[in-house]
Amino acid sequence: MSAFFRSDITAIGDYRAELGETPVWCQRTQSLLWVDILAQRVLRYWPDSGQTEIHQLPALTSAVLLTEKRNQFLLVSVDGIHLYDYGQKTRQKLCDYPGAEGTRPNEAAIAPDGSLWFGTLDIKEEKDNGEWFRYEADTEKPEMMLDKVGCTNTLVWYEGKVWFADSKKKRFFSANARRINPLKISCFSSGDKIPDGSALAQNGWLITACWGSKCLLRQQINQGELLTLDTQPVPVTQPSCCTFGGPDMTELFITSARKNLDAPHALEGALLHVETTTVGSPQNLFKLPAH
Repeated sequence: MSAFFRSDITAIGDYRAELGETPVWCQRTQSLLWVDILAQRVLRYWPDSGQTEIHQLPALTSAVLLTEKRNQFLLVSVDGIHLYDYGQKTRQKLCDYPGAEGTRPNEAAIAPDGSLWFGTLDIKEEKDNGEWFRYEADTEKPEMMLDKVGCTNTLVWYEGKVWFADSKKKRFFSANARRINPLKISCFSSGDKIPDGSALAQNGWLITACWGSKCLLRQQINQGELLTLDTQPVPVTQPSCCTFGGPDMTELFITSARKNLDAPHALEGALLHVETTTVGSPQNLFKLPAH
């Protein structure tokens, strides 16, 4: 196979997303959650049964994330940040969406301290009016950390730093893990690849879905530097994000998108699965409100 894959890549189920994004593995329930942003859906795959559940949402949502409570998730939506009771299919609003007019939420993840980090982008993907935000429960509104971003993507924490990307600029960045200080950011090129969402292995490998390039980019984070190792081909044109999962966190799940493809083939938009040679880092949990 390769230095990274130890099985063939296969598609899970028949669902094909317009814009599949932000997969997260729930270790407590051994299930995978992700969203189809444009279809306004949360999806949940149960490997033991092979079943995929689909919940329709009332607003465009870019991420479903884990919280301290087993079946209560965090939704990052264009109409606000919500707690989502999965069993009841009900939302409880925590705060308003803070992005500028004409934007929507995009990348989102939970930081090691239990706060929510998320980015925004221009709905038409023309202006550099995206922003990075940080939100803690029981605070009135998210804190804006960085503005004038083209397309917010990738969010992982390693070696005391946060790593993120601007797809439009084909760049990775690193900054302080607690908050992004615009004056203290390191910048790294992704070459000719467009970095979308990433997964982090425990050994510091950063695995990034490369939009439009039919591949994953494998890089090594080491002492604040980002070294490109290789690329791994995938059978979809627009891989959008990936995450480690499975009982021992050695499986990789990859989301993809059909949007804007003139002649999408049968796998475009599929959720993909492959076994790997490394162990992924587990998801952080959103720290719930005290009341």
